[in-house]
Formats: sequence, C-alpha cells, structure tokens
Amino acid sequence: MIPSLKDFLDSKVQQYNQPSFIKDDPICIPHLFSKKQDIEIAAFFAAVFAWGSRTVIINKSRELMKLMDMAPYDFCTTHQPQDLKNLLHFKHRTFNTTDLLYFIEFLKHHYGQNSSLETAFTRWGTNMEDMLTGFHHYFFSLEDVPARTKKHIATPQKKSNCKRLNMFMRWMVRKDNAGVDFGIWNHLQPYQLICPVDLHVARVAKRFNLLHRKQTDWNAALELTAYLQQLDPLDPVKYDFALFGLGVIEKYH
Repeated sequence: MIPSLKDFLDSKVQQYNQPSFIKDDPICIPHLFSKKQDIEIAAFFAAVFAWGSRTVIINKSRELMKLMDMAPYDFCTTHQPQDLKNLLHFKHRTFNTTDLLYFIEFLKHHYGQNSSLETAFTRWGTNMEDMLTGFHHYFFSLEDVPARTKKHIATPQKKSNCKRLNMFMRWMVRKDNAGVDFGIWNHLQPYQLICPVDLHVARVAKRFNLLHRKQTDWNAALELTAYLQQLDPLDPVKYDFALFGLGVIEKYH
C-alpha cells in the first residue's frame, strides 16, 4: 500500500462524495423521496436498471416512478389489478413488463410481512456472499416465476460480480454526512459491503494495481474490496466514488 496512492484516492472520494454528484447519477432517483420504503424501492429499481447510459437509466427510473404515482411503496403494496395497466408498455433495455410485474409482486409479498427491504438480505447470513445468494433464492421463491426475469437479479452463486446489488447495498448502508448515500439500514455495517465493480472501475483498479484478476466476476469484487479494506477497514467501499469518478467522469485509464 502506497501512502501517496491512499492520499490520492481519499482526495477523489472527497471530490465525488458530494451532493453535486447526485443529479447525474442513478442515486438521484431515491433522493426524490423521504419515506424509507419509497427510498428503498426507488433505489432498488434504479440499481437494477443501472447499465448503459446514466442519462437513460435516470430517465427510465423516473418514468417508472411517475407510473407509480410518485409513491412506489403505496403502489406496490395497495395497487388494484386495473392500476397495473399503466405499466404494460414500460420497458428498459431487456427489462420488460413481465419482469416489472413480477418485481412488484415480490415487493408486495415482502412488505406484507416486513417494514424494510433490509430483512430480505440480512436473514440469510452475515457476509455479503450469503446475503446476496439468499436474496436471489428468496426473490424468486414466489409461484410462477418467469424464467426470463432471473437474469435481472445477480447472484454470487453464478460467479456474478453483482455490481448493481452491491451498489444498492452501498446506497442503503453507508453512513456519512456527505448527503449522497442514505445509510438508512441499521443491521448492516459499511465494513461488510463489497465494492461494486463494472468495467470502468475494474480498468482504473487495474491501472493502480489494486486488482489483478482478469475476469470481472465475484472473486474480482472480493479481491478489490480486500485491497480497499487496507485503505479503510471500516468503510472500504467509499473508494467506489474515487474509482467510478476516475473511470466514468474523468475517463482515466
């Protein structure tokens, strides 16, 4: 670990972990809400949609929130069958109406017995691998799961790096005073998080020798997080701001 590298990455965290970061990032969608369950659901959809252009992700996420009357929790838990008609033309890349209707069915089922989405993860273990694997099984435990929908929720069991779920977990769990991440979940701690890894983050991480694994898979996410834990054992995933900012915003390779 090179002290100057830590200083550099710390400065980049400070640069990007700012309210000004929010408006151009999918995290702006849950920031439209103040109720905990609305934040969770908005964040969950924004994270699931998070591949491709950030502008498109934000626009499609906002479109879905409007279709849910800007009250996603109430919509998911109390909708009548006729209310779903408004959703029948919604599509984002390969995510279509079939997927959306199943997602809503799951959310209605879960919130029928729980006050937070946090328990959908924490009941399966204490490490992130067990939690994400357990969540995947739980999410698809309802009857008549459309086979096509399974591709939209990743699992470490299939070696996926689970970038979108790890990003969602960061939003919900990280607690600081910067105003970007929400920190509304209390049974998980920032040190348990795994760094979200996409191609941009992986490229920057390799450029700094923080990551050596060729495949951008679950083991790559573990390897990168293990290095970041050396920089900050209590909050390693804050460096996602630095790596993402360098890769996507500064095009630093």
